[in-house]
Amino acid sequence: MRSALALLTCSLCLSAADERTASAPREHWVTTWATAQSLAPVPPLAARPPRSDAGQTRPSPISQIPDTLNNQTVEMIVRTSIGGRRVRVQLSNALGTARLTIGAAHIALRQKDAAIVPESDRVLTFAGRAAINVPPGALIVSDPVDLDVPPLSDLAVSVYLPENTGPPTVHNLGLHTTYIAEGNALGRASLDVSSTNTAYFWLASVEVLAPYNAAAIVAFGDSITDGFGTTPNKNQAWPTLLARRLAAQKTTSRLAVLNEGISGNRVLRDGAGLNALARFDRDMLSHSGVRWMILLEGINDITFSALPGMSSTEAVTADDLEWGYSQMIERAHSHGIKVAGATILPVEGVPTYTESGEVVRQAVNQWIRTSKALDAVIDFDALMRDPANPKRLRAEFDCGDHVHPNDAGNQAMADAIDPAVFLR
Repeated sequence: MRSALALLTCSLCLSAADERTASAPREHWVTTWATAQSLAPVPPLAARPPRSDAGQTRPSPISQIPDTLNNQTVEMIVRTSIGGRRVRVQLSNALGTARLTIGAAHIALRQKDAAIVPESDRVLTFAGRAAINVPPGALIVSDPVDLDVPPLSDLAVSVYLPENTGPPTVHNLGLHTTYIAEGNALGRASLDVSSTNTAYFWLASVEVLAPYNAAAIVAFGDSITDGFGTTPNKNQAWPTLLARRLAAQKTTSRLAVLNEGISGNRVLRDGAGLNALARFDRDMLSHSGVRWMILLEGINDITFSALPGMSSTEAVTADDLEWGYSQMIERAHSHGIKVAGATILPVEGVPTYTESGEVVRQAVNQWIRTSKALDAVIDFDALMRDPANPKRLRAEFDCGDHVHPNDAGNQAMADAIDPAVFLR
């Protein structure tokens, strides 16, 4: 009798375990690409065009944003990190002071330039509606559509704006050509382009339905993370290059990398976008499947007080920045997100460099390396500084403005990150 009861109990336990296993999700939503909207004008330092290695000024990668769009189609190109079998997008009217009318939206695999793969074109709806009005400040998510999205591929997200939009919500430094056509051009194999841009309009993120063990890493920072100083349309920002590295290894191939850098952004004060503490919820916590954050920000807090017209009250201490970091670390940890802190790169040679600012940078970097507040440390400073003058960027990694790494510098940064860190 006891044996029969034991056998029955065991059978019931196994059945319950089988039921739990069967009901456990084998897939979940993970953000494969994202960008951050700037909520204020870009400061002068971030807007300054970089120089070439020969000292000649190159065109600025930051676009001139149109005052409004009206009866126009905008096609934006995004580079995925991981892939999935279904996809959805998030649109943001964060900057809007009035409702935004979207007449229709599509997503497709990009073929070349403004051309899409015709059979991949999908209509996006939002809770069943193809045309919607987005309230000021709102973030909306589309209904999922079936589409096999390969890793490291280009998607075209297109939006038709049937009426005057007013000033658009944008990410200025898109580093990919955005195509604008007159009228409703959705569903066409190729656009009749009337103008181009390098900004993202209202587009916040793209998510894929990915295997259960897929996750995302958010690179959270300023222009160095944003990719200022890299070659447009070449996918050379260090977060994109890190995604390529992770995709090449079986153990990390299901880890997405999201670029949430804003050129000119600061940790503690507004400027280019809300300060990092204020934008943390929207640009970090709103994404699906986030497991890690890489934090590289603070140089603008240190240097911007030296800009002409800036008040001396804009200056920060090392304690100020360490407090700001600690706040973000604590908030990330409370959501189960681990944080890798990256040391701040040197900037001697930039007009806003000061010796007092360098003392702050060194103190903050020492805190990052030794405080044990972080789950991992990435020492970009040690990698990128000139061995002969540690206050300056290595010449071979300098895009020419003494602040931003060039393509080779971004590659070196991506290569210096140990992929095994993100398996912890």
